[in-house]
Amino acid sequence: HPWETVTTAAMQKYPNPMNPSVVGVDVLDRHVDPSGKLHSHRLLSTEWGIPSIVKSISFTNLVSVDERLVYKPHPHEPDKTILTQEAIISVKGVSLSSYLEGLMANTISSNANKGREALEWVINRLNAEIEEFAASARGTMRSSMAAAAFVEK
Repeated sequence: HPWETVTTAAMQKYPNPMNPSVVGVDVLDRHVDPSGKLHSHRLLSTEWGIPSIVKSISFTNLVSVDERLVYKPHPHEPDKTILTQEAIISVKGVSLSSYLEGLMANTISSNANKGREALEWVINRLNAEIEEFAASARGTMRSSMAAAAFVEK
């Protein structure tokens, strides 16, 4: 999708039906750097991305996930946007750390796919709202023109 559409959708990604456990997002920091790039540090209002085994054995204070998404306009195709997504998983002080990191990586990969589906869902919703607004505006213009034509007669 075009850059403007994707970035608008990315800011409205949550909540969505693909990730029902994410109920909100807190913006911790948002700024534009000197080169014009927008940086947004957001915290999801859930334990998103943490497998149930990690939650059930109280490892949540030993596990951290730092996910980074970078959106860039496609350099040659203006109707496309490039998304680069990475996640850094840290498990501290646990003998099963490599096992837990593997579980988390699988969960994050699955959630990344859901995240892209969610972005498509938001974009479709935005496009429907734009079309509905345009149809409403066309109807209002027709009514106004019909009233004006009636008055002129």
